[in-house]
Amino acid sequence: MKNIKNLLLVLLVSILFSACQDNEVEKVQDVSNQASSNANKQIENLQTPKLPNLQSEIFDGKNKTTDSLIGTVDFKNYIYPLPRGWQDVDGKEAMLENGGRRMSGDRIGLSYVATKFGDVTGDGEDEAFVILKIETAGSAIPQLVYIFTLLTEEPELIWYFRTGDRADGGLKDLRADDGELAIELFGQDRYILGEVETSKITGDLEQLCCPTFFTRTRYKWNGKNFQLQGKRETFSIQDKFVPPVNNKGDEKVKSKK
Repeated sequence: MKNIKNLLLVLLVSILFSACQDNEVEKVQDVSNQASSNANKQIENLQTPKLPNLQSEIFDGKNKTTDSLIGTVDFKNYIYPLPRGWQDVDGKEAMLENGGRRMSGDRIGLSYVATKFGDVTGDGEDEAFVILKIETAGSAIPQLVYIFTLLTEEPELIWYFRTGDRADGGLKDLRADDGELAIELFGQDRYILGEVETSKITGDLEQLCCPTFFTRTRYKWNGKNFQLQGKRETFSIQDKFVPPVNNKGDEKVKSKK
């Protein structure tokens, strides 16, 4: 009987010891699996870096409201002219309904992005800067900008232009600045050319997803149109302490002579 009790005791100890070993093995396996998972995530992050949000300043909430009458206009349901290069087959204006316009075989698709406000005509009342996105069924972000003023009952369109796609002259931001209209486009020495589309200099090539430069230009209203003021400033996005390069495209032209 005593031998049986001893045998049972030895068996119980063996079972408890085995269970403890199994728990330790499971803990080690859990730690190992967690470490492996973290390592895989780090590798994935290195292989697929997070793309920058190129529309962050457009959606930053600044200048989104106004006390001027222009703020009551419903620009999500409005008729817009289309600039050269982005016109429908019939050449007619585009009607936006509930912030959108479906793309089809004979017309471009549009979607409402945002409206910002600021006084850029010097009349003491804000203008509306309406931003629409051209739908391309892909990752491109070409956009249209419309500047409206309201002197009577109906808004008056005083300027509109198209921008490029992301690093290729895409819209970074626009705002009223000391009575002038400041426009920032991604890329080197990018500005509105011919009052419709953006300029492009030779050699300004980089990945569309990830611009490393942007250009700031200023425009002043003369009662009839907006005129470029001062120098075109190209800033580095990667190093904010580097001073801007002025009129960089002019340097390219001079070097060819």
